[in-house]
Order: sequence, then structure tokens, then C-alpha cells
Amino acid sequence: MTALVVLAAVGIVVLGITAIVIGVIDSRRAGARRRIAAERRLAWERRQRQLHGGPYEVDAWGDEDTD
Repeated sequence: MTALVVLAAVGIVVLGITAIVIGVIDSRRAGARRRIAAERRLAWERRQRQLHGGPYEVDAWGDEDTD
């Protein structure tokens, strides 16, 4: 019975340590991911201007306007 409790406690500790390690690694990479996302968005906006000849805007109410 004691072995089962020790095994469960070790498992919880391992899960906790794993969560901490993943959190630290994720926080270190967050800045790089934000920079990459910004670069991709700028590239996408440039492509949209080239394809559509201006800023890309969506009128969400345009399809429902029946006046």
C-alpha cells in the first residue's frame, strides 16, 4: 500500500516538474513566435494589396444590407 502511495506521489511530482519545464521553454520562445507572426501578417497584407489593389477590408454587414 505504501509503495502505491509513493508511486502516485512520484508521478504527481514528475508531472509538476514537466509542467514547469514546458512553461519556461514556452515563455522563452514567445517573443520569437510573436515576431514571426508579425512578419507573416505583413507579408499577407502585402499580398492582399497586390491582389485586391488596396487595403483589405471586410464589411461584415454588407451581405445583410437589403435597403
